[in-house]
Amino acid sequence: MAAPKKGRRPAGGQSRPGRALAFILIAMVALTGGMFWSGHTTPRLGIDLAGGTSITLKAKAEPGQESAVNESNMNTAVGIIERRVNGLGVSEAEVQTQGRENIIVNIPKGTNEKQAREQVGTTAQLYFRPVLTVAAAQPPADPSAKPNGSATPKAPAASGTPADKGDKGDETATDDKGGKDGKSASPTATTAPQGRAVTEGLKAPSPTASASASASGAAKETTPPAQPVDPAIAALQQKFAALDCLDPKQRSAAGQGVKPEEPAVACGENGGMWEKYLLGPAEVDGKDVGKARASFDPQNGQWIVDMQFTNAGSKKFQKITGKLSQQAEPQNQFAIVLDGEVVSAPRVQTTLSANAQISGSFTQQSAQDLGNILSYGALPLSFVTQSVDTVTAALGSDQLQAGLIAGAIGLGLVILYLVVYYRGLSFIALLSLGVSALLTYVLMALLGPAIGFALNLPAVCGAIVAIGITADSFIVYFERIRDEIREGRTLRPAVERAWPRARRTILVSDFVSFLAAAVLFIVTVGKVQGFAFTLGLTTLLDIVVVFLFTKPVMTLLARTKFFGNGHPWSGLDPKRLGATPPLRRSRRTSAPAEPKEA
Repeated sequence: MAAPKKGRRPAGGQSRPGRALAFILIAMVALTGGMFWSGHTTPRLGIDLAGGTSITLKAKAEPGQESAVNESNMNTAVGIIERRVNGLGVSEAEVQTQGRENIIVNIPKGTNEKQAREQVGTTAQLYFRPVLTVAAAQPPADPSAKPNGSATPKAPAASGTPADKGDKGDETATDDKGGKDGKSASPTATTAPQGRAVTEGLKAPSPTASASASASGAAKETTPPAQPVDPAIAALQQKFAALDCLDPKQRSAAGQGVKPEEPAVACGENGGMWEKYLLGPAEVDGKDVGKARASFDPQNGQWIVDMQFTNAGSKKFQKITGKLSQQAEPQNQFAIVLDGEVVSAPRVQTTLSANAQISGSFTQQSAQDLGNILSYGALPLSFVTQSVDTVTAALGSDQLQAGLIAGAIGLGLVILYLVVYYRGLSFIALLSLGVSALLTYVLMALLGPAIGFALNLPAVCGAIVAIGITADSFIVYFERIRDEIREGRTLRPAVERAWPRARRTILVSDFVSFLAAAVLFIVTVGKVQGFAFTLGLTTLLDIVVVFLFTKPVMTLLARTKFFGNGHPWSGLDPKRLGATPPLRRSRRTSAPAEPKEA
């Protein structure tokens, strides 16, 4: 009979359990160290536990378009606002409809509430308009001065101070292939180009040329007579001249109620200072932007915003940038107007189409904000803020305390059952539960700043349910070991033979739980997603703990006398389990054959 090969592993065996234990120990130390290094040693709490801000928005349809306030457009607006504020759906910023025309936005404390409020407030439609004239924020000191298109545009230097929304005067729009020469066109201080740009944009002549000639002392007999001015154009120019962008009321009302096909006046922040703009009709709608994102350009060492247009939008954008690239400043700029405010006004240096880049004095935050606005700013409706309320965490804290008490009672009952029924094996189960709890806590603390995960009451419920899922995996493995011992095997081979069958059962059970959590996360919104996310996370951790901790520890303890010899308090006593000795074949003695008769 051939001898067994040396070093051969038994079926289902684990030759070196120390490797698995060392791996999970290193992972635990690394994750815990990362938690303390990041400074986020506690999970971020949701609005029901930490308090926060609740904002109520009311939909407002444009005149003559009252039917636009419908369920479809409201759901579209909810989706856009949710992506804008929330990011991943587990950051706990809730966005949901209330009634026919209201949207409720709940922003938990601990997030950047100021930035989140700004993202919620900027909910109007997004347009790209050509810039006709730029002027200082305040009107001229002489109120009798006749407005014209000769306002000298402010010319920010290339080294302008970065603002929260980027230095619009120093921004340039280029194609994504680097079609930028790195030079900014010099601002035009003469009156003729600006007067011409205004008349072209408004489709009517302007009296700028004659007014400027009279002011310069030119001979009146050589000045051509002024052409009649359209009253609507004159009113718009007068509104532009009288606009004071330092007044918050005038600033917010400047671009409201203007149709896309009409010229408009608007205010915008440039390098920390406000400016006023006279803008032409909208050439590109915000819905024409496919996506936009901030990125860092290593060649120029600055943050940029990459834009990608839809098929229809690329044709519109190519047409308008082709015209603007041939103009002098500031008529070579297009204004990105959101909620009646100019959030950016980059220069155009070449004809652009499907892809474009906006570069300038951006910080990382200002580039990300602009990319977010371009991606999610095109809403089908306009909204007004009805109320902004502060939510306290008193009620949530009481509910959390009650939930933790219930969880502690449930955990105590589980521990009592394990000790009474499994005795020494309960030590392994409690160690495994401790490892699972530590990993869950550390990951929740790290996922807060990483993906915006916020712990709310449903998430706490998911963590409590996970205790039962984890304990169930231990029970499955322990019962498989006991079955092997009942068949007459000793502990060490019983541990290895029981593992393959227990492993299949554990994987199937956890797969069903994870699948249910994934489906729940996809089809639900708000707080229920927190429950689904926590349930899915703890289910994955259950597999990690059972494979890398429970099984290796069981293998090592099977080599000890306490467990290996079946101590009555080990939970593996063969007599207590009713083990039967191995069946052995008995030799039958046959009677001697009788001699045959002759």
